[in-house]
Amino acid sequence: MRTGFDNDKYVRIQSEQIKERIDQFGGKLYLEFGGKLFDDYHASRVLPGFQPDSKIKMLLQLKNSVEAIVAVNAGDIEKNKVRGDLGITYDMEVLRLIDIFRDNGIPVAGVVLTRYTAQPATVAFEERLSILGVRSYRHYPIAGYPSNIATIVSDEGFGKNEYIETEKPLVVVTAPGPGSGKMATCLSQMYNEYKRGKKAGYAKFETFPVWNLPLRHPVNIAYEAATIDLSDVNMIDPFHMEAYQKTAVNYNRDIEVFPVLNAMLEKISGVSPYRSPTDMGVNMAGFCITDDAVVSEAATMETIRRYYTCLCENKQGLTSDATVAKFDLLLQNAHINPDARKVIPAVRYKAEDAQVPVVGIELEDGRIITGKASPLLSASSAMLLNALKTLACIDDSVMLISPQVLEPVQKLKVENLGNKNPRLHADEMLVALAVCAKDDPVAAEALTHLSDLRGCEVHSSIIMSPVDMALLHKLRLNVTCEPKYQRNCLFQGQRN
Repeated sequence: MRTGFDNDKYVRIQSEQIKERIDQFGGKLYLEFGGKLFDDYHASRVLPGFQPDSKIKMLLQLKNSVEAIVAVNAGDIEKNKVRGDLGITYDMEVLRLIDIFRDNGIPVAGVVLTRYTAQPATVAFEERLSILGVRSYRHYPIAGYPSNIATIVSDEGFGKNEYIETEKPLVVVTAPGPGSGKMATCLSQMYNEYKRGKKAGYAKFETFPVWNLPLRHPVNIAYEAATIDLSDVNMIDPFHMEAYQKTAVNYNRDIEVFPVLNAMLEKISGVSPYRSPTDMGVNMAGFCITDDAVVSEAATMETIRRYYTCLCENKQGLTSDATVAKFDLLLQNAHINPDARKVIPAVRYKAEDAQVPVVGIELEDGRIITGKASPLLSASSAMLLNALKTLACIDDSVMLISPQVLEPVQKLKVENLGNKNPRLHADEMLVALAVCAKDDPVAAEALTHLSDLRGCEVHSSIIMSPVDMALLHKLRLNVTCEPKYQRNCLFQGQRN
């Protein structure tokens, strides 16, 4: 696939920029790390060439100088909040983050429980962390936060929070999701460092919006699309314009909070080094784009995919009509046709003709391959099989999965597992194909092309079952669905 982003350059200059910021503050920096630290597939989709693990690779350039703090809002633990892309609760995501840091040789100083009020589930999580040998710290709600600077930056505010002992020059503060209190954790640590006679600084790392791209650049529009439910809006940074007479892009929340944050920094350290919210950032992604046309096209496709996700969530009752309307306006202002992905009209045409669910895929060479639901296979399974046959130059009439394998699996599903239909979903089909590949060289050849599907565009004529959707995401396919169900009922189940 075409690339438009120099990942090696990004890792190099991003780590250099962070080193410079550490030196600016006398050797100690608390870095608020926004977005996804380890698996940033949004960035890899809108910046072709960006590797999902680029951020951790960048940190590994600073391996001997970095440690981590994981912040989590106690209220999110109490609500059992789930990270949507992974399907795991925030407390479990904290443990996953710690494991990944440790696997990469980056020590974790501890877990900060922000807005702590001794919530029962949070107390239980504290006890679990203690058993696991992970230190936890309590940060408390502060009256008047974030506007009452006098109270916040005092012994009654940040001073009440438990101080986290850190040793390395760079402390990365990350979290399971937004609203976890990363910024407050950084500032609280700064306050307590200065109380102990130590200098420290604060900076922010966010990949999006890309500050040195135009406001309406497709990459920045894709960021608005990704955060449509948060009401984030890209804006020209007025503080940056006033200070430097240069245009820079930021988003509304950072711009709105800057005067307050700047006042806190001044009260903590005596002077703020920043004249704009853009100054606080260290993101260098905009300097690593090598082909703007490739990046712009990829970002536009991502915006369209986000739109279909929004439509499906609205159909499922997970997002409001107002959010859909806001998305419609975003597309209109950006002059984006939501049917611009070639696979979408092809699937609609095939589904109308077949009168059964259809899934289609656009291969890297532009060919559209479809599959339709049958008594044997789900539409996703049929699409995958047909795509693998096409890539392996296997005739469509060839049966890759032997009846000797297929029949007992179907019998197991219906007679023992209680399924209403015997069709194989995508995960089951691939397991059956792998079994057949042991003795069938043709099936084995088909399986070798599975990785060739990575990054391809997929569309379904109905909302896909969660199981098939999860499997296609594991294969790194870019999936969208029409906002409708095959059956008109409220509970659709895991395998429909």
